[in-house]
Amino acid sequence: MLSLENLRAFLEEAAKRRRVVTYRDIASVLEVWPPNTIHQVTETLERLMEEDAATRRPFIAALAVSGTLGDLPRRGFFDCAGRLGRFDGDPVGQDARTYHTNELNAAFAYWGSAGER
Repeated sequence: MLSLENLRAFLEEAAKRRRVVTYRDIASVLEVWPPNTIHQVTETLERLMEEDAATRRPFIAALAVSGTLGDLPRRGFFDCAGRLGRFDGDPVGQDARTYHTNELNAAFAYWGSAGER
């Protein structure tokens, strides 16, 4: 099973390079094996989102995107953000794109810094 600590560390490294990563990249680098490889990744990303929401940090999960959706996360990211009280727009339209851009920039600024948290 994919650990929260390993995924967060991987995403923090991506933030320092100001790069997004695909769900497949995460699965490959962190050696997530079938069955349900992408589901395992998305479940762990949602757990990171819960941690970040509880501490009022930007969602580091915003760095994880679908390679087939034009560098946007899958709908589950927006659904989870909505459940956590941080998104109330259309999860498949311009609202989603704008929200993701803002959250991604906030994540780069917060998680990409070298300072202590």
